[in-house]
Amino acid sequence: MCAMVKAMLVASLIQMIPFAANAQSLADRYRPAAGQILGASLQSSTAYDQLGELCDHVGNRISGSTRLDQAITWAVKTMQADGLQNVHTEKVFVPYWKRGVEKAWTISPQRHELSILGLGMSVPTPKGGITADVVVVGSFDELDKLGEAGVKGKIVLYDVPFAGYGKTVPYRFAGPSLAAKYGAVAALVRSVGSLSFDTPHTGTLGYQEKLPKIPAAAVSIENSTMMRRMAQRGDRIQLHIELENELIPNQPSANVVGEIVGSEKPQEIVLLGGHLDSWDVGQGAQDDGVGCMNTLGAAKAILDAGLHPKRTIRVVFFTNEENGDFGGKGYRDAHKAELGNFVAALESDSGNGPVKGFSLDLHGEGRNKTITISPEEKARAENGLALLKSFAPLLEPLDATKIEMGGSGTDIGPIVSEGVPGIGVSHDTTHYWEIHHTKADTFDKVIKLDMQKNIAALGILAYMLAEMEGTLR
Repeated sequence: MCAMVKAMLVASLIQMIPFAANAQSLADRYRPAAGQILGASLQSSTAYDQLGELCDHVGNRISGSTRLDQAITWAVKTMQADGLQNVHTEKVFVPYWKRGVEKAWTISPQRHELSILGLGMSVPTPKGGITADVVVVGSFDELDKLGEAGVKGKIVLYDVPFAGYGKTVPYRFAGPSLAAKYGAVAALVRSVGSLSFDTPHTGTLGYQEKLPKIPAAAVSIENSTMMRRMAQRGDRIQLHIELENELIPNQPSANVVGEIVGSEKPQEIVLLGGHLDSWDVGQGAQDDGVGCMNTLGAAKAILDAGLHPKRTIRVVFFTNEENGDFGGKGYRDAHKAELGNFVAALESDSGNGPVKGFSLDLHGEGRNKTITISPEEKARAENGLALLKSFAPLLEPLDATKIEMGGSGTDIGPIVSEGVPGIGVSHDTTHYWEIHHTKADTFDKVIKLDMQKNIAALGILAYMLAEMEGTLR
């Protein structure tokens, strides 16, 4: 984008702020600062360039790996270069699930090589692999109806169409153990995604302690639906699978932390975070390199705007979100004594689609809709939501005004459960699930202008939380 066009875009967006309909006094007071943050965000490509460097120089970063170690070292230098203070690491021990050779093919009705990715934390197959018949199911109910008589000694394939991540991911996470309950020797899962170009989707599974651990992998949508058609024709599907995975527990890793120290209330904290680890395929660009750089970029935009918030803004790049959340749990444990001083914790972990708004999560209300909420908690939630909504006029130029109760994030979940108000970032995820946890999660799919606008939205919200008189508590 040429300098003149960029300047015109910045000016036009900033000019939109004073005309926000029904702007409340809180928004009026901070409109000039919001304009400064917006301008600083749109005129800088630093965060975008840094993300490209992380993706191209380090690449994917599974927890416990040397690549994640390299990313942690890089993150410390990058936070320092962006002007953050008190930059340091906080040690956390994490598992290292190491992917080995993975291959599978159908033997009958014909030999066909399958595109697969082992599921994170899966046990390996026995040496030489497993050869068995495949039984295809479309739900846990179908599995239960087959029971041991229809499953024992076979490979279960969950061919479940994508119906949203929350609805579909249980087949990946819980499917292997539930198949093992009926005697399955391995489990395959149709990739949990909305689109596939023969690109399987990995992700962690969760074994139940009292059930056998069986090998498990994801197959591409193309291969899963092919085996579904075979089953519907009455074909016998015989398959061979080999997974050479290894789990190495208790490897040292670290969260990376940097701050803008508050000018008047430095002990009070607004946390901005993403997770630095990724799966071991692709470049970890959308999940969650861009989340980290959005939060760091937001802090840098505040500094570049010449603003000095009253409260401390703390940026945290968490480790081990993907297969254990030991970064989030470790952060909670290390900071329990000061959690009462946290004004809010915000996490960006759903890609680089345009931010449409934010969700408020108090004591898990948004993360568990079946929880019983007391009248006092309900009033607190309503008051917090009203306060966040009063910021909305400042976010209108970015079309990021949707404020509602909802979830926050995996990494900040442990401190939200301790009473810290959590804020989730509501990105447009239209294209996110197409590449999530696949080899296609690469930097080229990150749109620079979207990232600049997202940084502005996060920066404006963070500054308001760090500057306003009241708090979400």
